[in-house]
Parts: sequence; C-alpha cells; structure tokens
Amino acid sequence: MKTKPIVQFFLAAAFLLAGSSALMAQKTNDPYKVEFKMSKIKEPVIPKNSVNIKDFGAVNGGYVLNTKAFADAIDAVSKKGGGKVVIPAGIWLTGPIILKSNIELHAERGALIKFSTDKSLYPIIETNFEGLNTWRCISPIYGKNLENVAFTGNGVWDGSGEVWRQVKKNKLTESQWKKVISQGGVLNKDKTSWYPSETFMNASKGADQNVRPDLKTKEEFEKIHDFLRPVMVSIQNSKRVLFDGPVFQNSPAWNIHPFMVEDLIVRNVTVRNPWYSQNGDGLDVECCKNVLVENSSFDVGDDAICIKSGKDKDGRERGVPCENIIVRNNIVYHGHGGVTVGSEMSGGVKNLHVSNCTFMGTDVGLRFKSARGRGGVVENIFISDVFMTDIPSQAISFNLYYGGKSIAETLEEGGDKIVNKAMPVTVETPQFKNISIKNVTIKGAQQAVFLQGLPEMNLENIEISNLTVTAEKGFSIIDAKGIKIDNAKLDIENSNVFEIYNVKNMSVKNIEFNSTSPKAVNINGEGNADIELVSSKNLDFSKTTTLGSDVPKGAVKF
Repeated sequence: MKTKPIVQFFLAAAFLLAGSSALMAQKTNDPYKVEFKMSKIKEPVIPKNSVNIKDFGAVNGGYVLNTKAFADAIDAVSKKGGGKVVIPAGIWLTGPIILKSNIELHAERGALIKFSTDKSLYPIIETNFEGLNTWRCISPIYGKNLENVAFTGNGVWDGSGEVWRQVKKNKLTESQWKKVISQGGVLNKDKTSWYPSETFMNASKGADQNVRPDLKTKEEFEKIHDFLRPVMVSIQNSKRVLFDGPVFQNSPAWNIHPFMVEDLIVRNVTVRNPWYSQNGDGLDVECCKNVLVENSSFDVGDDAICIKSGKDKDGRERGVPCENIIVRNNIVYHGHGGVTVGSEMSGGVKNLHVSNCTFMGTDVGLRFKSARGRGGVVENIFISDVFMTDIPSQAISFNLYYGGKSIAETLEEGGDKIVNKAMPVTVETPQFKNISIKNVTIKGAQQAVFLQGLPEMNLENIEISNLTVTAEKGFSIIDAKGIKIDNAKLDIENSNVFEIYNVKNMSVKNIEFNSTSPKAVNINGEGNADIELVSSKNLDFSKTTTLGSDVPKGAVKF
C-alpha cells in the first residue's frame, strides 16, 4: 500500500519537528557541547546601582593610600543591595580590598590599582595555601562566603609582588640581579638567593612548599609574618564569580585563587607575572564546581592554568573535588605548565575539558603531577586541539613522583629516574585514569610524551591520538595500563623513539617515525603484558623493537 503524498508530507514534517525538538533539547541540556553533562554556568547578577571611588575621597597618583575610599564605596553600594564600584583611569594605591556579595569592581581602561608594599597592612588570617589549612597574610583582594562577585573593565590590578618574593640569582641577568639586591633584603650564605628579609629567609628553612606545618598557633605565625606572602586574589566558599576583562599581574604568590567556588567564569583576562617569580602561578582553580576559563592569556613564573583540590590529609578530609571544568581558547607564554592538574589533587579532579589552547615556550605543555601521600582520583579528562612550540622539557607529562620542582629543574639535576618498587595501596595512593588526548601538535620539545605511573597504581586508560611531533625524544611509558596510541607522526632526533617499562594492555598503531634503529622501540620489565604494536606500510615494528631479557614471552605481539 502506497502512502499518499499529503500523508508523506505530514510524516516528514513530524519527523523534522521531532528531530528539531530533540536537537533543541540537546542544546539546552548541553550548552557547552563537551564530553560530560554540564549545565550552563550561572553568571553573577549585579544590581544596577553604581558608585565611583572618587566620590569617596580616592586620590589619583599612587602616593595616597585609598584603602578607606575603596571600603566606603563598597559599603555604600552594598547597603543599596549591591552594584558596580567604578575605578576610573588613574593610579590608585590601596591596602587590602575586602569584597562583599553582589559587588562588581569595574576598573576602567587606564586604571591601575597598585597594592601597598607596607606588609603591616596585611594581617594574617586562617586560610588555605598550597592545598593545606594554614595561616597566611590576607590577600590584596579577599572575599569569603559570597554570592555574585564580578571583576570587569580593562584596568590593571598589580599586587606589588616584588617586595614579597624570594628571587634566585640564576634566573636573572647580572643587571637585574644588581637591581634586586640594591633594594635591601638579605642574601643566603652562597649568595645565590635574595630574600626580602632575614625573617623570611630563616622561616623558609623549615617550610614544606612554602607552608610551615610545624607551627600551630596564630602567635607562632605572627613571628614569621614577612614569610607568609599571600595569593593576590582569594575568593573562598562562594557562588557565581566572574572575571572578565582586566589584567592581573605581579602577585606575591599565586595570582588568582578561587577556592571552593561554584559557578566560576574567567574570560578575556590577562594574567602576568615575571617569569622568575617563585610560585607565581597564574590561575589556581581549587575545589571548584562548574568552571569556564576561556579567551585569556597567561605569562607567569609557575604553572599557568592549574586545577587543584587540596593536599594530602587536609584535602582528603575536606573531600571537595574540582569538577565540571572547561578550559578553551587560551594562550600560555612562559610558565612551568600550560594546563596543569595537581600536584594538590587529594580531593579528586573529574570532568575536565581542554581545547583550542596554544602553549609557547612553557616548561611543560600538559602537566599532570602528584605523589604518594596525596590520594585522590583524577578521571574523565578530555583534551583536544592543543598546539605547542619550543617546549624545553616534556610536552605531555604525567609524573606521580612529583617533588615540588619544575620539570626543567628536575632535568638539570639528572632527569626523571625510573623507580619501580611497589608500595601498599592506601587512601594516600593517587590515581589517574580515563584520559583522552587528541589532535595535538608539538613543534619543538625536549620530549614529546612522558607517562609514569606508580607500580602499585598504574596510569590507567590513557588514549593519545592524532599527534604530530618534532622533538629530541619520543615516548617514555612506565607503570601504565590501558594505553592506546593511534595515528602519530613523530619526527624524533634520538634513534630511540619509545621507551616502555612494565606496561600492560597497550596498543600502538598508525605510527610513523624517522628512526630505523633496531632499538627504536625498547621494551623492558617483567611486568609487561598484552602489548600490541601494529605495523604499517612504512613501519615494521618487528625490525625496530628490542625486548629486554626480563620481558615475559608472548607479552609483545607484532
């Protein structure tokens, strides 16, 4: 029985309408088109009220302290239910700015907010730093338990970090070094590091990653006040926070640190620190949920875009993961890592999407780091369309033996060593699994890919596909399982392209490389199993692979 034309028309229309409705529903439920379910991030809602800091006695020029003018302007608009605090063009010296809910700080183009170098203006408070609960000087910009906070405009926020930070001589030119030491402070015994004060230098000797875990009381911390340099922007336990437009630069420690924030947007910002700045991170997103970082640039002294969730026991007990994070359309210049997960990841990290990012000269491109003692699970990571140039160490790096140093510093000291003694699995054992990396171009690197798990907790289910590389060294894969490498063009300077040690369930196919050495692929370790190397028209793995004497029979198939 044939369907009449008019019936066919209505069936087709119904089909199209149903498809359109389904598509609309899909768009509604998936506004960001990422690999995991994520609802639209809520932006702050700021009332229409507006005040200008000049109306509260603020004086331009950088010589009058405007702390009270900022506080009065914020209070005035807050009493109206919230609104915009306008900072006009000019140089505005101030002490710490304490945020309130429903406030937008709008720094107009030409505005420079310069934070005072008088450290007595920054009292110590209970806070979180380097993933630990501790005491620290209050941040130049500080807020806690807030809703609806925004930083807008194209002005500049400067944290005067030069008076807070230690500086290493080997990171500066001779003239730069002379300028640093001319401002006072003290040098260490070897005259290789400058410290703002003797108090700072002495306090640093007992520190673990800039935190003194041996001190317990406020009174004890007060004695090392000068050492307790703060992050520049600290917003904690808050909802609906927006950064859109400004420059944030020259921070005492980390630059922007959202901690336990739900619904966070960072877009169109410029984050800068001197390349030699100790712990001069760009953006540290810690224990946050529903995050968008886009269309921004970073040029910093440590990791650029960092995803964290607390350190060791403090992080595990808090138990707040970093989840539902989108990082897209960003540029990173100098930094220890372009996008970094860890090393403080004890609360876990899940559902991270990274795409369309460019890293130029960062120490490491994609950096995953942790260590025994952390615990936590990092999972469901999706990375695509990343472009890197001139990477002085590893373009893609997984290091679960992180000791607090950059990869460049580790290489200078002899490189990463294979450590294969298994330890018992406990709550302190970190885990990285279910990670996809695709469509990556690396033009110049010391090493293309370094994957090192723990013998007791292997890296698990790491997929790398559509990879184009020019580098000195190729792949190191150690203590890992479920590794898939598909469609890679490798222009590697060394004759050894793959170094594989104790890897299980691994597939390598559609690979091209320029080495003809019989040791282009070198496999060692009694823990190897189910490794499949699929040859292609231009590559016969059976002729370019060497198996160590400890590799089990049948563990490798060609």
